[in-house]
Amino acid sequence: MKAVILAAGMGLRIGKPVPKALLELPSGESILSRQVRIFKSEGIEDISVVVGYKKELIMSHIPDVRFIFNPEYRNTNTAKSLLCALEGVEDDIIWANGDLVYDENILTLLKSQRFNTIVVNNAKCGEEEVKYLVDKSGNVISISKEIENGQGEALGINLIKKKSIKVFIKALNECKDTDFFEKAIQILIDRGVIFKHLDVSDYRCIEIDFEEDLNRALILFGQNGRN
Repeated sequence: MKAVILAAGMGLRIGKPVPKALLELPSGESILSRQVRIFKSEGIEDISVVVGYKKELIMSHIPDVRFIFNPEYRNTNTAKSLLCALEGVEDDIIWANGDLVYDENILTLLKSQRFNTIVVNNAKCGEEEVKYLVDKSGNVISISKEIENGQGEALGINLIKKKSIKVFIKALNECKDTDFFEKAIQILIDRGVIFKHLDVSDYRCIEIDFEEDLNRALILFGQNGRN
């Protein structure tokens, strides 16, 4: 099993002088170093970090992972950043947005799943969140920001199994430069590939898009940031 962390974006909405992945948590870790530590604690040593914006800062901050440069980071979205990391890979992959702060238990649960899996919660979502719908069997049938009356938020950490890697890479290639990687997931769902959902509503997980998200994360992880 391998891991990919997407940290190429510019993070303009939060207005910080460093990439969001390098923002510091109360534990003293950055968001990125915390993710790397959690992956390694689960026995996943093969970790690729996709970089773009201020890549030198990120590369000097985390020296013991593989870095993959997305030269078009200014003009592309997460679908193409993920594609940069998956070309030629044939293995189970867990990938995560580089601005996520989450409980270690989430990764423990995700690693044990037997199917392609999307980590979700059951929170009420606004326009900016990626939403999802599932059927009675627990299969995800729709995932995007445009869904109305979604069943919760897709949190930005996912598992793709080895048997689906090639078709997933094909779907990522079909995405437009501006597409999020969820577009490729939807392409596969529409073609009959199964993605299960993993509801982690009982655990902490927050994506840092705005200043208020960062403030909330500092509170949520302030007392026990390493757990």
